[in-house]
Amino acid sequence: MEDYILEMRNISKEFPGVKALDNVNFKVKRGEIHCLVGENGAGKSTLMKILSGVYPFGTYEGDIILNGEKQKFTKIADSERAEIAIIAQELALIPEMTVYDNIFLGHEITKGPTIDENKTIQKANEVLQKVGLKINPSVLIKDLGVGAQQLIEIAKALSKNVKLLILDEPTAALNEIDSRNLLQIIRELKQQGVTSIMISHKLKEVISIADTITVLRDGKTICSMDATQNTINESDIIKYMVGREIDNVYPRREKKEIGDISLEIKNWSAYDPKLGREILHNISINVRKGEIVGISGLMGAGRTELALSIFGNPRGYKINGELYLNGRPVSFGHTSKALEAGICYVSEDRKGEGLILIQDIKSNITLANLRALASYGVINENEEVKVANEYKSSFNIKTPSVEQIVGNLSGGNQQKVSLCRSLFARPKILILDEPTRGIDVGAKYEIYTIMNRLVAEGMSIIMISSDLLEVIGMSDRIYVMAEGKVTGEIRAEDATEERIMEVATI
Repeated sequence: MEDYILEMRNISKEFPGVKALDNVNFKVKRGEIHCLVGENGAGKSTLMKILSGVYPFGTYEGDIILNGEKQKFTKIADSERAEIAIIAQELALIPEMTVYDNIFLGHEITKGPTIDENKTIQKANEVLQKVGLKINPSVLIKDLGVGAQQLIEIAKALSKNVKLLILDEPTAALNEIDSRNLLQIIRELKQQGVTSIMISHKLKEVISIADTITVLRDGKTICSMDATQNTINESDIIKYMVGREIDNVYPRREKKEIGDISLEIKNWSAYDPKLGREILHNISINVRKGEIVGISGLMGAGRTELALSIFGNPRGYKINGELYLNGRPVSFGHTSKALEAGICYVSEDRKGEGLILIQDIKSNITLANLRALASYGVINENEEVKVANEYKSSFNIKTPSVEQIVGNLSGGNQQKVSLCRSLFARPKILILDEPTRGIDVGAKYEIYTIMNRLVAEGMSIIMISSDLLEVIGMSDRIYVMAEGKVTGEIRAEDATEERIMEVATI
């Protein structure tokens, strides 16, 4: 008889106008790594928020059975007492505090009325050792990379003697090396008796680590697959996720002659006054009309800094070098000037920088080009709705109305809205920073198809991505960066994961 640590029976959850979960059944064996997959909006995060007490008992239908006993979690603290911990996609660490303070925040180790700092540091070292992180627990969170911060979140969970660990897109913001390290830690936690539920859109990682894979689609349980007994491939998972076959994740683009150079930088360097050092060193790159140029490199290589320095320099770097548009020298003192010149940047941080989450879809889409809708300073609201609906239809944004608040959309649909906003500004050159981070394979395919359509119409696209297969699958040429420099240029037909990593670690 199977030993199940968790059973979620007939779980249903509704939000205004949306049934997020419809009679979902989900079972997890004790000591396994169980991966939960599905398209954005399938209900994965909602299910885990019910399990962790974010959505309290009484706001959903169905039962949670943990270790054979029915649970009624009314808050996160209740699930934590039951030895459940959730690590959300957006890390919940306080940058200005030390590692040890973050690990024990909310369950401090005290000595009388005060915090026992020595004991806290000692215990922090013990949990950091469990996740294989060799750092001084007295350093500040802000001085650490994203990979280290993700491990600290796991250490934080282990400090509460967690038995069931939920990880929501744990590798979404990590490069290849940090992702592999994190997956190895999850395997080691399994050996220590920790059961893990991992939500991920990276199917290659899911196949490499999962004991069981459960697929949700449109708020329903589609299937559970035993990966210990059967060989499961990506096409199997994709078919269950999207309800159809996707033969090639990277849609084919009809090859046509690439046009003239649309954007070029020469001998481009940038000094960051806040850091007190040069962050970009003597970079020369170009992109042509009808071309997708990929920019690859490890975390901290300077890829986003390069994009922002081109796009009006919003962070106030001191720039040296030459920038040319269609062969003419230009200089932008502000992002608005870059927009006027036909350059748009889509941020990797769609929630923090890309979108206004408390506003509706139509307002987000039209924000970058309100002049196109205004007459004598007054916005034509009917035209705004019309434009937003056209983008909703063209980009297959899954929502009942363009009046829907953007913060209520799934990650993939938020990304589409962010892309629509940039396209409404009618750019000639589009810079996409991690355009498919944290979204499912179906939504990725749709965004790739849109990219192909745009370059077929003559647009130039610069795509920054940590996903090596994405860079190889979508780019005509690839520039590889390391430590603020371009260390190589690789033609798409010559590109392999090994070759890119080799150039990225020079």
